Amino acid sequence: MNLLPKSSKEFGSVDYWEKFFQQRGKKAFEWYGTYLELCGVLHKYIKPREKVLVIGCGNSELSEQLYDVGYRDIVNIDISEVVIKQMKECNATRRPQMSFLKMDMTQMEFPDASFHVVLDKGTLDAVLTDEEEKTLQQVDRMLAEVGRVLQVGGRYLCISLAQAHILKKAVGHFSREGWMVRVHQVANSQDQVLEAEPQFSLPVFAFIMTKFRPVPGSALQIFELCAQEQGKPVRLESAERLAEAVRERQQYAWLCSQLRRKAKLGSVSLDLCDGDTGEPRYTLHVVDSPTVKPSRDNHFAIFIIPQGRETEWLFGMDEGRKQLAASAGFRRLITVALHRGQQYESMDHIQAELSARVMELAPAGMPAQQQVPFLSVGGDIGVRTVQHQDCSALSGNYVIEDVQGDDKRYFRRLIFLSNRNVVQSEARLLKDVSYKAQKKRKKDRKKQRPADVEDLPAAPGQSIDKSYLCCEHHKAMIAGLALLRNPELLLEIPLALLVVGLGGGSLPLFVHDHFPKSCIDAVEIDPSMLEVATQWFGFSQSDRMKVHIADGLDYIASLAGGGEARPCYDVIMFDVDSKDPTLGMSCPPPAFVEQSFLQNVKSILTPEGVFILNLVCRDLGLKDSVLAGLKAVFPLLYVRRIEGEVNEILFCQLHPEQKLTTPELLETAQALEQTLRKPGRGWDDTYVLSDMLKTVKIV
Repeated sequence: MNLLPKSSKEFGSVDYWEKFFQQRGKKAFEWYGTYLELCGVLHKYIKPREKVLVIGCGNSELSEQLYDVGYRDIVNIDISEVVIKQMKECNATRRPQMSFLKMDMTQMEFPDASFHVVLDKGTLDAVLTDEEEKTLQQVDRMLAEVGRVLQVGGRYLCISLAQAHILKKAVGHFSREGWMVRVHQVANSQDQVLEAEPQFSLPVFAFIMTKFRPVPGSALQIFELCAQEQGKPVRLESAERLAEAVRERQQYAWLCSQLRRKAKLGSVSLDLCDGDTGEPRYTLHVVDSPTVKPSRDNHFAIFIIPQGRETEWLFGMDEGRKQLAASAGFRRLITVALHRGQQYESMDHIQAELSARVMELAPAGMPAQQQVPFLSVGGDIGVRTVQHQDCSALSGNYVIEDVQGDDKRYFRRLIFLSNRNVVQSEARLLKDVSYKAQKKRKKDRKKQRPADVEDLPAAPGQSIDKSYLCCEHHKAMIAGLALLRNPELLLEIPLALLVVGLGGGSLPLFVHDHFPKSCIDAVEIDPSMLEVATQWFGFSQSDRMKVHIADGLDYIASLAGGGEARPCYDVIMFDVDSKDPTLGMSCPPPAFVEQSFLQNVKSILTPEGVFILNLVCRDLGLKDSVLAGLKAVFPLLYVRRIEGEVNEILFCQLHPEQKLTTPELLETAQALEQTLRKPGRGWDDTYVLSDMLKTVKIV
């Protein structure tokens, strides 16, 4: 028999409830969980000797079960005469001290300050069905009566689904009255609420509104959230933030229910936060592999991404995670990224912390008691050391961190926290600069120095391996110098370069160190980045390399307007990011590929020169438009896609007759590489320029 109302408004109808209890009879109906599911919260906030009023008691067994464990002074009221009669008959002999009264909770007949606790299990939800004026007036009368019959220090304990309009009304009413407001999530309730009714996937919350004595002129408001039964309450700054926190937990419960029902949700990601601080601790991505055939042991697995490797394509991109899940051979794989600023003891500690939560995301059909494996790369959680954090007026918050790569080498990274999964700049640390070695040297210096001499740390940038380019797109940009046709002369003749976008400075620094006759102008809009590059990435200016703090658009426009006196560059490189992530193109900003600006770039490029652009664009239509615009100004256009990344490197030249076939291009790149490999050049043997140009396509 389907006893659910046809519309939510019927919840507030006396006729509905009379009919409901007549049809259901004496069988208890537990809307928001049983006593066993709620007792943790109830015992926490109700003392056995306190006088308790249960409003809208219905035929719930909750009062009876509280009575049976020692709560004797309980008064129950309900608007339905049918249910009050039923409950009196059931309890007259077995629970003589408990009373049941037919009473309208908006006009209660009790004296002021009669009770220590008013207990409400779903009644506010049943009454507050909409935000029409008549309904709100009724709720105001109900809440006013609750406040009237409670003693100072008493508590209104309301079990609710905490839907937005209910939370807004209840929190707003009692906070204005100067009461303390706490919202307590009932543990695991998303699995327990009306299990037979799949539309009820919201978790259950308990509102604990504590009545304070009014203080004239006081504007103090206290809002707290307790997300776990044994967890500490977290103080929140406003009712709006409390509502947001509740909504996050409701969305999580909804997500869990959808994942259990095999819903096709596409790419699913969520953050798990520290219960005490509210700070994100883990980021989870749920990846299903429909091509994997189900078997007894391949339902579900958890993959812990080592710290510092979350930006790699395999872990940081949807396509990479799908490949990882398919190769792992599980129907559902959850990848877990560890957040900077959080401490993690070990893989075992992470597993213990995550086990209960991730099981809520298990796929449908997984056998009970199924052992779920935790996977990682070599069982390692990785190493991440934050060296420096700061805030730039232009780039926002950023962090300098050292991480351990898959080859056990250490790398230094610049990360903008507005886009924390993208490495803005990266450099490899010298092999002998391990953390153990640093610690040993520091210990040795302490032994050797006089007692009154301070141990000054080495400059952070001195540990950088300047011969190595970490970023694949930087390697491709350097390979583009092969388009200048005479690579063996590039080390002997002056080479004028303009680099827009400094970052950590590794790209202009590499050119400066490996091409001894080169002269480089680097343009950077953010003065903080010059400080970062100098202090943390080993960058330094010289008579051949100058940094100009300016907007690249304005700087190039001013050069182009210089007439006959304007400089001409053999190579112009753009490696500049956009600060607006909504544009569909994160590198460069759209203004850098407008026709008028590209004409300015053309005017300061030598006739045989090459303009090299790092393009990061996920919008295919926008990318086609950018390529067409470049072709209109630079008739010869090569494109090199960076494997496993969104980056594409564009090589632009002015004259179609300069075109090199693929064999010619590789031959030129090899000749340049042979020159750079000469002893004393410091060229790193781990990559070759010709590899960077094998997949170049002419547009």
